[in-house]
Amino acid sequence: MSLTREEQETVILFDNDSDEARIYTASPQMMKKLETFRKNYPDCYRIIEQTDCSKTFVCPKNLITLRKPRMETAEARARKSRRMREFNLKKKPDSVS
Repeated sequence: MSLTREEQETVILFDNDSDEARIYTASPQMMKKLETFRKNYPDCYRIIEQTDCSKTFVCPKNLITLRKPRMETAEARARKSRRMREFNLKKKPDSVS
């Protein structure tokens, strides 16, 4: 069964009483990521339901995070860019002519 990109959703559910979060996903990218987490951290991630096009995982809800966006000025971005160019130039071996 093939799902449209719109149908390939991920839903994260948790409440104040539970210590676990449920992650339902029909997104192949998210399934792959969560499968990797499950294999590397079997104490934290487990599958509780699976169909031919979706999986539902459970994990401790403290692993679910929301972050504020990083606000950077154009000047700060330019400084970072300049530092990275300088770093890359130093990293390249001198070419012999």
